[in-house]
Amino acid sequence: MNEARSGWDREGMAARAAREMQDGFCVNLGIGIPTLVANHIAPGIDVTFQSENGILGIGPFPTEPEVDPDLINAGKQTITEIDRTSYASSAESFGMIRGGHIDLSVLGAMEVAQNGDLANWMVPGRVVKGPGGAMDLVAGVRKIIVLMDHLAKDGTMKFRKTCTLPLTGTNVVDVLITSLAVFSRMDRQAPFQMIELAPGISAAQVRASTEAYFEEKL
Repeated sequence: MNEARSGWDREGMAARAAREMQDGFCVNLGIGIPTLVANHIAPGIDVTFQSENGILGIGPFPTEPEVDPDLINAGKQTITEIDRTSYASSAESFGMIRGGHIDLSVLGAMEVAQNGDLANWMVPGRVVKGPGGAMDLVAGVRKIIVLMDHLAKDGTMKFRKTCTLPLTGTNVVDVLITSLAVFSRMDRQAPFQMIELAPGISAAQVRASTEAYFEEKL
């Protein structure tokens, strides 16, 4: 099945995720689409971004003259500082994550299951060293938002009954934002509900492109 031509692109998914941010939040952004969320924070919302490699307080991506190769996030992208940027060891950074001091993490995914299982580190056909900090994030962060295309490039459904790839965590996803729709659940014992459609997308299109069970609350 082909991905619908309308719907959210990468920036659209990131902008929708940015609406989940609250003033005063400390937020970790995963690599890929999640890094774009920082470009869409609403005026008046003060969010502190944290990176696993020991940075607390990440500014916007630098312009070419601002690039400092020594200032990188966990995904090895160059970043800028803000007026309150601080640095810690990787051990202290993971202490923040494992200790429950991060309010929200936005991650990418290859698959999400209807019970909230997440598979986001094993890429079929590629050599991957391991899941990095993702397992710590899903275990220690209070709320997990996942951004992903609704379908894989070959048309495979990615919101599934059960994940087919190695898991990052079981029952950890609270909000799923795909290129077609937004799914949320009241708690981790509740089923996902489709609460919003991307522009130009119908509920029938989402149903036809989804293996997972979900309820509608539009």
